[in-house]
Amino acid sequence: MPQNETLLMQEYKRPAKLMGNAFQITVVAESDARANEQIDLAIGEIRRIEKLLTTFDEQSQTNQINSQAGIKPVQVDREVFELIERSLKISALTDGAFDISYGSVDKSLWNFDKTMTSLPDAATAAQMVRLINYKNIILDETACTVFLKEKGMRIGFGGIGKGYAAEMAKRLLQQNGVESGIVNASGDLCTWGQRADGRPWTVGIADPDNTNLPFSYLDITNMAVATSGSYEKYVLIDGKKYSHTIDPKTGLPVTGIKSVTIICPNAEIADALATPVTIMGIRAGMQLINQVQHTGCIIIDDNNNIYCSNNINLQ
Repeated sequence: MPQNETLLMQEYKRPAKLMGNAFQITVVAESDARANEQIDLAIGEIRRIEKLLTTFDEQSQTNQINSQAGIKPVQVDREVFELIERSLKISALTDGAFDISYGSVDKSLWNFDKTMTSLPDAATAAQMVRLINYKNIILDETACTVFLKEKGMRIGFGGIGKGYAAEMAKRLLQQNGVESGIVNASGDLCTWGQRADGRPWTVGIADPDNTNLPFSYLDITNMAVATSGSYEKYVLIDGKKYSHTIDPKTGLPVTGIKSVTIICPNAEIADALATPVTIMGIRAGMQLINQVQHTGCIIIDDNNNIYCSNNINLQ
């Protein structure tokens, strides 16, 4: 190829069903072959993480930890150990509004399907959540073990796993020389670099009342966005909408907020903060976000009022 001839960069996208969610991976590359090779790598990485974190496979490290709850510590990969360690830090930061030990809440309490016609009573709900307590997840740094203190305790990575997988896939692509792209984990996404034409990536903030029509757009690069909202999964009881977001302290669903969108440099952190801000409520949630560096937040309440953290100006 002559020295002065440059390769024309293009955007290549591929959808994939991963971790039970619709993912889409976009890379900017000079050829179809190069793009496909890189997207294959990213998908392989997300599948590897899914194997470690899933609760649907008896052999996964997550299930091994759960099956030994109240019995003995379980040795895990350093990667799983460190993810749990970071999860516990977010639990402390959010005063337990984020808690990976939510897995003990039985599906019989909240199934969010059409058969659900009434709320569980507060006493039943409180009984179900008694095992949720991140302080009872005991880590041993030297032995690289995880121990759940109480029998019946269960952990799950539903609140952080997608963001972690997106972040890891992005890092792998960057290590392999992909200078620009997006890993979109069912709406939780991370971006890096610029579009093929040199513009920043544009991300739509979902309108909770019409998810196909974003109510606002953000131009971002090297940033991650995660949204938690009642519009994704909810149940209607006596004309009132109850979101699938459960307060780990009461076992009852959160009301008052339609959606929370977090914008920050790391997809794992964005994913992990979206739900607890919903649980903490507008005032406490905003107070928290305004104290976290390089992190922004947009909240839409049930009356369609929009609240933004100090560092966000919506167009």
